[in-house]
Amino acid sequence: MPLLPRRFQRFKSVLNHRMADLTVLLEHVEKPHNLSAILRSCDAVGALEAHAVNLDGRPLRTYNSTAQGSQKWVPLNDHPDIETAVSVLRNKGFQLFGTYLGMDAKDYRDCDFTGPTAFVFGAEKWGLSHRARDLMDEILFIPMRGMVQSLNVSVATSTLLFESLRQRQIMGIAPTQGEGLQPNHYQRLLLEWSYPEVAAWCREQNKPYPALNEAGELMEELPRTVKLRY
Repeated sequence: MPLLPRRFQRFKSVLNHRMADLTVLLEHVEKPHNLSAILRSCDAVGALEAHAVNLDGRPLRTYNSTAQGSQKWVPLNDHPDIETAVSVLRNKGFQLFGTYLGMDAKDYRDCDFTGPTAFVFGAEKWGLSHRARDLMDEILFIPMRGMVQSLNVSVATSTLLFESLRQRQIMGIAPTQGEGLQPNHYQRLLLEWSYPEVAAWCREQNKPYPALNEAGELMEELPRTVKLRY
């Protein structure tokens, strides 16, 4: 089925607001409803991708209807351990904010999330590991006024992600025209979202992606067998 113009424009609109410098890192967060809700919040706020460290020996993750398909649009990158994950993010220039109830924790409302920001969350029952806490640039908390001391991990994620977006909008740096991504990355994702079968074929054949015109049409003639896929 040909790509409908309104579908193509929807892809562009979403990518125009994506931010490569805002992400989350999940340490042993594995409940399907939490993972699903977290990825949905990432998609809603415009975070490009998320990261995760799983418990050894656990089965492949699953999602439930809460995700509403968000896992298709926000890839969750796996890392073997917290040290590797932190190293990857730090090498990309991210500042890591870990959530933890401790004497040295800082109120999230007093933190600056306008730069490259990675929010790090721990497992549902016990939170961040001691090793993860030691690796953070800043430890923060969300103040509670009730009997419980903390929010569900998915709710906490949403709170911090939207606070980051709020700060960026106030500063006038929240992307609206694709400036949150490198141009080549933007074009690559636009092709992969618009024509996933063509993108897969190009990767199989080690060929560059074809260009798209303003209407979302492929600017390169492809083999008939590839055309039949989309």
